[in-house]
Amino acid sequence: MNLSRNLLVGAALAGLMLSGCTSKVTEKDQYSGYLSNYNNLEEVTTTSGEKAMRWISPSWNPNAYDTVAFNKLELYPAPKPDERVNRQTLDELQSYMTSKAKGVLGQKYRVVSTVSAAPAGSKPLILRAAITGVSASNEGMKWYEVVPIAAVVGATQAATGHRDQNTNLFIEAEFVDARTNQTVAKVVRKVFGSQLSNESQKITTQDFKAAIDKLNADLWAFIRS
Repeated sequence: MNLSRNLLVGAALAGLMLSGCTSKVTEKDQYSGYLSNYNNLEEVTTTSGEKAMRWISPSWNPNAYDTVAFNKLELYPAPKPDERVNRQTLDELQSYMTSKAKGVLGQKYRVVSTVSAAPAGSKPLILRAAITGVSASNEGMKWYEVVPIAAVVGATQAATGHRDQNTNLFIEAEFVDARTNQTVAKVVRKVFGSQLSNESQKITTQDFKAAIDKLNADLWAFIRS
């Protein structure tokens, strides 16, 4: 009788914990306010197989432009470094991602820092982009943990900081037609980096480099058509 009761309790606990599995996209309450608006965003699967929230104007044509005005990825809102994500890491992420994005954009467009720097007669597009968050969250329970005793152990590990943690980088970006000042595409994306062994391990730029490569592969796929 006690065994059956324990199994039921354990199954219920496991179900509750599984219901909190990590979302593959940025939730609405995680939107930073960086974009002009978040209307009409829809979940899509990118060329690299990752999930994103995206909207594209029916008039979008990447071949209608020959120049992109893009200075750097911003840090928005103003960053508040802590022991896990220090200022050096934020600056490195900003610099690395800016360099990679410019490299991709430069394969198709002339890249300038501001619209005013675009040559006369050019057809410029503006890229606004920001890192809006860096975080680590407890990994969702694995299938082999869905037994009563493992569920309890899993809960204890999460409480004491021993559970594996997923690293997340939050990106928001939009392309704006410089002539009309209208947004022609926008995206909100949650990027998954390396897995950390516990909640005390520091987050570094290296944790996200492979994921950033995927992000830039998707950028290239988006503009090359």
